[in-house]
Amino acid sequence: MSSDAKVVQPTGILDGIRGNQLRREVSDIVVTGANTVLIDLQNVTFMDSSGLSALVSALKTVRTSGGKLYLCSLNDQVKMVFDLTRMDRVFETFANHEEFKQAISSKG
Repeated sequence: MSSDAKVVQPTGILDGIRGNQLRREVSDIVVTGANTVLIDLQNVTFMDSSGLSALVSALKTVRTSGGKLYLCSLNDQVKMVFDLTRMDRVFETFANHEEFKQAISSKG
């Protein structure tokens, strides 16, 4: 199953502009038939409400196609946004890429 996983790695500030790029990238991945998408937030330094909206939109896009979307490597600021908005209950997150690979390979 992990061989089907496609990884998206946004960088810098995840705001409206980068959020739109993220949406397009995830949509393109779904069109190619990927059923597992990992958004690795390791290089995201800050996320605003537009960035959060982009993640929710990406989740809907992937779920609509019957796939699964996961997140990993959330920094403290992103974790705080997730806790405050209760998005930590919506997204399945992993500490890092390696933890994701181990969890997915054990499911498959």
